[in-house]
Amino acid sequence: MTSPISVQLYTVRDAIAADLPGTLRRLADIGFTQVEPWGFVERVDEYAEALPAAGLTAPSAHAKLVGQDLEPIFAAAVRLGVGTVIDPHIDETRWITREDVESVAADLGRIAEQAAEHGLTVGYHNHAFELENTIDGTPALEVLAAALPPTVVLEIDTYWVEVGGVGAAELLVRLGDQVQFLHVKDGPLTKDDSEQVAVGRGSMPVRDILRAAPQALAVVELDDHAGDVFTALTDSFEYLQGVRA
Repeated sequence: MTSPISVQLYTVRDAIAADLPGTLRRLADIGFTQVEPWGFVERVDEYAEALPAAGLTAPSAHAKLVGQDLEPIFAAAVRLGVGTVIDPHIDETRWITREDVESVAADLGRIAEQAAEHGLTVGYHNHAFELENTIDGTPALEVLAAALPPTVVLEIDTYWVEVGGVGAAELLVRLGDQVQFLHVKDGPLTKDDSEQVAVGRGSMPVRDILRAAPQALAVVELDDHAGDVFTALTDSFEYLQGVRA
């Protein structure tokens, strides 16, 4: 039996802008049963209708949390059946010193306390700079992980970890069960988003990554793509089904 595979809806943002219900149906036709929305608060009514109509669930979703009015975000997440709301980006200026990073951890911890009142979990998603910035020789992301309360989980974007100069599989082993979600993407390990390709078609050690975090939900994402994104998602899904069979 294959494991569930999700998809970050930012990947198909142009299609969603044109036809949200139709886009979700196309993803379901590929074989996806789970998705990770972004920008869902503004379109919660549409998602609330279109997700079940397409036979999809949204176990996780992206929303900027730090410094935001949280109640509308949490209300929308609960309505859509989201379990974990993930902050996708905290400004790079807050990742320079240990004090900076520990303040990020404290912010996320406080937000997690509020989220728990709604039955929700909070997570954080990395880019490359949290790995490129080091504190006493340790990547800032690992400093964050050590400072986080157990109420906050991590979604590790494995591509940006590798672009940031750290081995993704080895990092996942070090972080253990703090990691509950993976962004699985592929490409030539550059910062040019348009060079990203279907999972299994690039330079990422995808099999090693999945073996290193069997507890985590794999979420396919392409930040950008030079070809047809639905073809890339189909190829990604089929590859991951084979790997996780």
